[in-house]
Amino acid sequence: MTATALERAQRVDGADWAAVTADLDRDGGALLPQLLTPDETAAIRGLYDHDELFRSTVDMGRHRFGSGAYRYLHTPYPAPVEELKQALYPRLLPIARDWWSRLGRPAPWPDTLDAWLDLCHEAGQTRSTSILLRYREGDWNALHRDLYGDLVFPLQVVVNLNEPGVDHTGGEFLLVEQRPRAQSRGTATLLPHGHGYVFTTRDRPVRSARGWSAAPVRHGVSAIRSGERHTLALVFHDAA
Repeated sequence: MTATALERAQRVDGADWAAVTADLDRDGGALLPQLLTPDETAAIRGLYDHDELFRSTVDMGRHRFGSGAYRYLHTPYPAPVEELKQALYPRLLPIARDWWSRLGRPAPWPDTLDAWLDLCHEAGQTRSTSILLRYREGDWNALHRDLYGDLVFPLQVVVNLNEPGVDHTGGEFLLVEQRPRAQSRGTATLLPHGHGYVFTTRDRPVRSARGWSAAPVRHGVSAIRSGERHTLALVFHDAA
């Protein structure tokens, strides 16, 4: 492991994971510490215009996903992306297993990210899913879930690569939870520069009169009022 990889792993390990777990249990999402330095965020933003680094580009307006564009990175990923995914997976894994235990579901995820991705590939989910998104003034992201296939890891992470209030205004990260036998609940979070945010990919356990129920959750981004916002999205399963 290089010094840089070790430093990124230490940033992940430096989170208060008990508090993160509690926030996820309460809200379905939780703010993480600064995972990327300003220099690292600038370097990742700079990748966006290098076509050879991406397997595909999605025009959100064309597909009625919102407004703006995002690009799926090819594998092997740039070092900061791969190193963050490898460091985050073992921290998220106990939460995922605990959630699925509460819901009475089998937890298919092995101890390492590489072993889990091998299972995805054996099931035909072979396409990379780490994303760079670019939003400009007026752009937004519709509420959605990043499922991509039958094999799904129930948590994912986004990192804001710009400085709120300086590079952009607006662009809050949105979560909307469909609560059992109740109206939906929404939360909006303005992510600090370089910080991560971990949230529910599909659904999460919530207490009900009958025990534990699965509450579906969707996520999106509010309209950018000014400037430009880039996001790194880390999904822990590959796509069919």
